[in-house]
Amino acid sequence: MLRHIVFFTAKDPAKRETILHALRRLGEIPHSLAFEVVANGKIDPYGNDIDIVVYGEFADEAALQAYKAHPIYDESTRRVRPMRELRYSANFRSTLS
Repeated sequence: MLRHIVFFTAKDPAKRETILHALRRLGEIPHSLAFEVVANGKIDPYGNDIDIVVYGEFADEAALQAYKAHPIYDESTRRVRPMRELRYSANFRSTLS
């Protein structure tokens, strides 16, 4: 299984809900085994800079690429890009069963 995690910060904190709403549309795209978009709970004692987390599980790289090729992905990206400051992404094969 491939895990896809993306972290976002908002340029303007007042736009966090708008960003969340736009990113949650990604959950309408088929191809993921599990998918969620959430606000960071900001409970870590060392750093809470991240505002929003996108988490997805995919069967393999082909499923992730199909997800990214979907029109909703492009639409969400175009809406969110001007409102976000940072975007960090990590993709890895899970060793958990």
